[in-house]
Amino acid sequence: MKKTLIILLALVMVVTVVACSGGDVTTGGGGGKLIGVAMPTQSAPRWIEDGGYMKKLLEEKGYEVDLQFGEDVVENQVAQIENMITKGAEVIVIASIDGEALTDVMAKAAEEDIDIIAYDRLLMNSEHVSYYATFDNFQVGVEQGNYIVEKMGLDKGEGPFNIELFGGSPDDNNAYFFYDGAMSILQPYIDNGQLVVKSGQTGMDVVSTLRWDAATAQSRMDNILTAHYTSDKVDIVLSPYDPISLGVISSLKGVGYGTASLPLPLITGQDADIPGVKSIIAGEQTQTIFKDTRELAKVAVEMVESILEGGEPTLNDTETYHNGVKVVPSYLLGPVSVDVSNYKEALIDSGYYTEADLGL
Repeated sequence: MKKTLIILLALVMVVTVVACSGGDVTTGGGGGKLIGVAMPTQSAPRWIEDGGYMKKLLEEKGYEVDLQFGEDVVENQVAQIENMITKGAEVIVIASIDGEALTDVMAKAAEEDIDIIAYDRLLMNSEHVSYYATFDNFQVGVEQGNYIVEKMGLDKGEGPFNIELFGGSPDDNNAYFFYDGAMSILQPYIDNGQLVVKSGQTGMDVVSTLRWDAATAQSRMDNILTAHYTSDKVDIVLSPYDPISLGVISSLKGVGYGTASLPLPLITGQDADIPGVKSIIAGEQTQTIFKDTRELAKVAVEMVESILEGGEPTLNDTETYHNGVKVVPSYLLGPVSVDVSNYKEALIDSGYYTEADLGL
């Protein structure tokens, strides 16, 4: 009887401690607080990985997570964020479909004292953005430009070479940083004639690719080839994103590129997604930019924790990213250039992919 009483008293004490601590002793310090995570689409593997890894990290820390994908429909994303607000999210992490389309819903979040973290895509024209977690987007373009310079021997005077330029989505602020970074390297070679844009299409107003869509890129490349390359060949394609690169490759292969007599041009990319890396291994796409989204998710989670604990997250840029209303305090991670020579070290040895993921 005494033993039974002692056990019951011990159980009561455990329950009391858990109740007073405000959370489950097995789930970290999150206390079950709701965090919204709004991702743009599941059509690109990287966003599935970003969202899933962030959800995993947050849940390990004891938070409840509402992860949603907008499937590249702005209205979907707005409705999803509104629902997160209604459900009582404490913080919402947003990788936007259109960085300029969420001003009203962010104002609604601010009315409920909900903090907003911009994830990899800057949220524009709003004061209600607490922090920005991203990669050094200008440096992404610089890495692509430097790769072209090195591999084509431009710094040694080689050329002239024909190059065509592709940009990212005009509603994504990052696309301008990527393009400007690349052109900061390539423009001098265009100016001196070592690089020739036979289509004459330069500038984000004409080279952008809405929603980063592969089919849109393929169609534009089809038109460029028909109008400007009936008797000349393309030597280089600046592409900012692996799916755009694969769209360009489909267009090129459609008119005979990819053979011994007409090899594919040098083609850059970004995100090191599985189809892109497989294309590199197959000798089609030439290069990509690896951005370790595991590390980016960790940065976003640390920002969430800092907000909820009343602290200040680690930041390394408080000058670059002006969203039209304010400079958003940011943490920037560094990109890594990857091609067939180093993909194993960068992607497999780091544990980002397995050999099986890449069909090896």
